[in-house]
Amino acid sequence: MTRIRETDLYTPVKAHLEAAGYEVKAEVGPADVVGVMGAEIVVVELKAGFSLKLLQQAVARQKITDAVYVAVPRWKGRPGWQAFKGNVELCRRLCVGVLTVRLADGVVEVHADPRPFRPRKSPARRARLLGEFARRTGDPNIGGSGGKVVTAYRQDAAKLAAYLAAHGASKGAVVAKATGVARATEMMRVNHYGWFERVSPGVYGLAPAGLETGAGAKNPPG
Repeated sequence: MTRIRETDLYTPVKAHLEAAGYEVKAEVGPADVVGVMGAEIVVVELKAGFSLKLLQQAVARQKITDAVYVAVPRWKGRPGWQAFKGNVELCRRLCVGVLTVRLADGVVEVHADPRPFRPRKSPARRARLLGEFARRTGDPNIGGSGGKVVTAYRQDAAKLAAYLAAHGASKGAVVAKATGVARATEMMRVNHYGWFERVSPGVYGLAPAGLETGAGAKNPPG
C-alpha cells in the first residue's frame, strides 16, 4: 500500500488556489501553503489525515489571516464518511475551512469555507509572512515537506556567493548594488552559512566552505 505524504497534496492545492487568482508559494514562515491576491492572504495546512496537531496548526495560523484551510486526502468508502463529517463540523466551529484532494486525478473539493475568527491578529506575524513571501524568488519548496526550506535569506546569500565567485573579493556596497541585496554587507559579515570571509575592512570573498559546498557555482544549491 502506497503511503500518502503531505507533499502529494501540494500540487493539486496550489493549482486550486491559482485557479481562484492567488499567487501561491510553499513553506512560507510557519505555513505549508500561502496564497496572496492583493491584500488577501489564504493559508492551507496539509496533512495525510485529520489530527489534533492539524487543528492546532490551523488555529495558530488564524493569527495571520481569517482564511485558513486544512487539506487532507479524499476518504475512501463509507466507513470514513461519518468521521469525516464530524471533523468538518469541528472545523466549522473553529472557523477553519476544509479541502479534500482526490489523489487519483488531483481534484480538490471544498467542504467548508473559513469564517472570521474573533481572536486578535498579530500584525508582526502577518508582516513577517508577507515579507518572506515577497522576497522569495519563485516557489523552490514543496508544501508539507517538513524538511530543509529554501528561504529568501538563503536565496539572497546564494546571489552574493555567485557574484563573488564570478568577480572575486569585493566591497559589500558593490555586491549590494550588483545583486540587489541591500543588506549584503551585513549578511557576509554575519556569515550564517559559512560561505564568506572578510578579506579587508568592508571587503569580502568566498570562504573555502562556500567553494566546497558549491555556493560559488552559477546556480548555488538551495
